Amino acid sequence: MSTKGKVITWTSLIALLIIAGFIFFKFCFVYSEGVNEGDINYFQREGFIFKTYEGKMIQTGLKNTKVQGSIQSNEFRFSVVSESVAKQLNEGANTGIKLHWKRYLGTLPWRGNSQFIVDSVYVATPRDSKVGLGL
Repeated sequence: MSTKGKVITWTSLIALLIIAGFIFFKFCFVYSEGVNEGDINYFQREGFIFKTYEGKMIQTGLKNTKVQGSIQSNEFRFSVVSESVAKQLNEGANTGIKLHWKRYLGTLPWRGNSQFIVDSVYVATPRDSKVGLGL
């Protein structure tokens, strides 16, 4: 094999490894993981080709935005891949829920619209309407 052929072969191999590494870190590498707690605002199954579960959780507390005089609730948007986790969330209406999630740097159509993928429900406790009212 000529020197030019070897250079092209090695350059192509290195380029393929760099592209494979980028794809791995963008879509398969778990960047972070954690737990969020709050009330589910909505949870639905959506999509044209890939049906995924998407939801939004409202967390306790308020956050101050950059616009003066504007206060918003803390929202956590997430996706769910597992049918069993989706079933737990559907059954967890009117409860305080603690979700364990993994964050990826990129989204894939079959994994959902969010970088945050919920993989388990830790705690679901019924809300007592009398708590905090002194009754």
